[in-house]
Amino acid sequence: MSQLQRRVGKANFLQIHVSYVPLIGSEQKTKPTQRAISDVRSGGLRPDLIACRCETPLEESTTRKIANTCQVERDQVVGVHNVSTTYQVPILLETQGFLNTLKDLLEINTIHIDGKYMEQGKIMWQKWHGLAMSQDHVFDTVSIVLVGKYTSLHDSYLSVTKALEHASMHCQKKLNLVWVESSHLEEDHQQENPAEYYKAWHAVSTADGILIPGGFGQRGTEGMIKCAEWARTKNVPFLGICLGLQVAVIEYARNICNMKQADSAEFNEESEQPAIVYMPEIDKSKMGGTMRLGKRPTLFQDGTEWSKFRKLYGNKQEIWERHRHRYEVNPDLVDQLESAGLSFIGKDESGKRMEVIELKDHRWYVGVQFHPEYLSRVITPSKSFLGFFAAAAGCLDEITETFQGAHDLSHLEVRPKVNSV
Repeated sequence: MSQLQRRVGKANFLQIHVSYVPLIGSEQKTKPTQRAISDVRSGGLRPDLIACRCETPLEESTTRKIANTCQVERDQVVGVHNVSTTYQVPILLETQGFLNTLKDLLEINTIHIDGKYMEQGKIMWQKWHGLAMSQDHVFDTVSIVLVGKYTSLHDSYLSVTKALEHASMHCQKKLNLVWVESSHLEEDHQQENPAEYYKAWHAVSTADGILIPGGFGQRGTEGMIKCAEWARTKNVPFLGICLGLQVAVIEYARNICNMKQADSAEFNEESEQPAIVYMPEIDKSKMGGTMRLGKRPTLFQDGTEWSKFRKLYGNKQEIWERHRHRYEVNPDLVDQLESAGLSFIGKDESGKRMEVIELKDHRWYVGVQFHPEYLSRVITPSKSFLGFFAAAAGCLDEITETFQGAHDLSHLEVRPKVNSV
């Protein structure tokens, strides 16, 4: 890194050293930071900024001591104390003039940004500030149960959990995320481990909303199907993503269309009633590099203006979302499923690939073939997650009305072009 710093020049390289400042008794100790900076310098690097992690706000005397002993300016030391949510950290840095210090160190004060982008940036910052700071005054809790196959490692669903957080912030509710292993909901597990079985079903039956995320393979899918049935019959808000949509279709085919052997080609290639099939362009002999990937359009169908899901998009005709799948709803069964009440409100450009399902008279029963969590951001949450969480929180009508007004910042550009003067 020291070689890189010399090669690119001081104004093109900036090192931020993060150091812990422990609180012993009532005194903030600086020795660990001093020693850490000394060790880094012995390796040929000189930190430009020192970010001090601490339990309480960094005291002025501590800040000056670190600046003096580590041979940096006062404004090159910033305190990052514990806050109620990590989304408040940018606000904490902004109050300490962090951005101005960065501009000075990187010598970018002469860059001119168009006034339009400056105004957009101000709006985005105001929105971020309002969302983050409001979390200190949120007390109502919404319980969402995530029924997945890899719940022992929560990071497997990191994008999903972040998308739920974004939605909860806009709904002004606290998120209580309950993890349920889908295999624990299956009848076989009742014999193997009754305690886990009943604990899992208690979580599902008491949740405000049920989410089934993406996944691959047969394990645990019967539990997901049972869970989708519970959400449908008990009028509990439901969101199925990728595999979640597919198990919802299988459940509907079995229990409403009387297709008792309905299954997925992924789980049973010999199924006599395949509700989910390989996409025709997929090579069954290969597994690597065969998925339908990337951002693709979904077209809302005529006569679906009633859709709660579509209304969150302002009744647009077309939306773009990211995909990652190799199976799809069997197009030969679509008419039968729709005649039984399952609406395929969104399809691809060809009209043959199903993208979104919804039940008309349900509080929120939506399945999407795409992965909406990939495009969710703090300021612009995924509409799929926002609608689902709002329905679970009992504020869907309010969110639908307000999100399309002043609160919808999806038109803003996050990375404006800049011109040097």
